[in-house]
Amino acid sequence: MKPPLNIQRIAQPVSYTDGLAIQENAVAAILSGEINDTIFLLEHEPVYTIGRLRDQSSLREAATLPHPVFETNRGGQATYHGPGQLVGYPILDLNPRGRDLHLHLRLIEDALIAACADLGVDAGRREGMTGVWVENRKLASIGVGVRKWVSMHGFAINVTRESLPPFIAITPCGLDGVSMTCLEAEAVEPINMELAVSAISTRLRESLG
Repeated sequence: MKPPLNIQRIAQPVSYTDGLAIQENAVAAILSGEINDTIFLLEHEPVYTIGRLRDQSSLREAATLPHPVFETNRGGQATYHGPGQLVGYPILDLNPRGRDLHLHLRLIEDALIAACADLGVDAGRREGMTGVWVENRKLASIGVGVRKWVSMHGFAINVTRESLPPFIAITPCGLDGVSMTCLEAEAVEPINMELAVSAISTRLRESLG
């Protein structure tokens, strides 16, 4: 029987450096048996991130970007994190879950797609592409990793329109011609951050708990 899944909402904006420290500390605590599997839900202070790649052209003109750039240990091309975007870090022991990173990623996608439906947004997958989409518009990005089979990183879903303008300065996820969207723009009924947190928390418990 799996231990209960803890979902911790951090209300104040978190720097990307502090977000990494939160993850590192949680991984160590899970490995030592001090805490149960935990998902952190938060918003970051404005930052562009990119994996440690030789080709960083998705940043375009990095020196002129309106926010700092952080090179991180996740895979993948450039993305943006900031206010109006909900970031989720599932720090989970994948040993009793079959050590299946692909399944872990799919379960995160499942949870986000179900939460979008709860909020009145018809979202889904696109063939050969990770993340959550509304038609050809990207709503959420997902990037995961593991340390001793404890998961790190996770997802970023754009909730309010405030999250969108900084994406214009980069090539999001290295995908030319892709436009980013948000729940607020796609839903019929008004959506705010706390509504999104509630719906996503419920579906994460079902999918990952």
